[in-house]
Amino acid sequence: MSETKNPLGLSSIPSVSSEGLVPVGRRTSLSSYLAALWNRRHFIIAESRAKMSSSTRKNILGYGWLFLNPLLSVLAFWFIFGFILQTSRGVPNFLGFLVVGVFFFGFTGKCMTGGTGAIRSGASMIKGFQFPRAALPISTVVRNFLDFMPTLLVMVIVLAVVPPLEVITWRVILVIPVIILQTIFNVGLACFLARLGHKIPDLTNFMSIMSRFWLYGSGVFFSIEDRLGKHPLLLEVMQFNPMHAYLTLVRNSLLYGVDSDPKMWIVGSAWAFGLLIFGFLFFWRGEENYGRL
Repeated sequence: MSETKNPLGLSSIPSVSSEGLVPVGRRTSLSSYLAALWNRRHFIIAESRAKMSSSTRKNILGYGWLFLNPLLSVLAFWFIFGFILQTSRGVPNFLGFLVVGVFFFGFTGKCMTGGTGAIRSGASMIKGFQFPRAALPISTVVRNFLDFMPTLLVMVIVLAVVPPLEVITWRVILVIPVIILQTIFNVGLACFLARLGHKIPDLTNFMSIMSRFWLYGSGVFFSIEDRLGKHPLLLEVMQFNPMHAYLTLVRNSLLYGVDSDPKMWIVGSAWAFGLLIFGFLFFWRGEENYGRL
């Protein structure tokens, strides 16, 4: 830093070298971006907890809705699909089948819709602070993961007390890697949709509709293999649905105690890591544009 003088000999504002400075919002190198994101991991977790707390504080039952919502959803879907439409035919332990489908798909569905609006909902934070914008969609996934944990407890209780009771085998531990794969998939999905949602304001409303189509096409309420047995080509295509893979892996490991087709593990892993890399890079390349809201 050097100080300049005017012709009268009076000192003026000192000049500062601009070396090493970059414009606010400019996209940094990927390694620097990842390092900055890691350094703000505590902020991501704290921000996720704060949003989770504020959303439940507005309700009379508070955190109780984290338990009641999935239970009421399962009850409603069981009445419609199991009792009225009779999709339970041919499905062993249909209630457990339905519980796993509703709870696990709900985790991804919330990350899908929340990630789409992550940039626009965080506009004030973007304009006020300098931080890796990927923290916003990742925070959405962390928040929904924290919401998902109590529902897992509800799911275990329901499966343990409501007949027919299943014999628990060692395969139950395989549910943990499935949750990890699904969470990785959700991060990639949220990052990908966050950039699209920033470009297209109406996408948030559209994704809520797409989430319903995905819900019905993932085998949440019925067995895809039984329903599409007469359409082998369509059944083969549905086998590559990531949510169908995750639900099948959990059901086989937790409900039925059988080994899953290795193809399901390959599909689930490929979607998780493939979408994480693609979605994150896609989001990172749009870093300079997120402040223009």
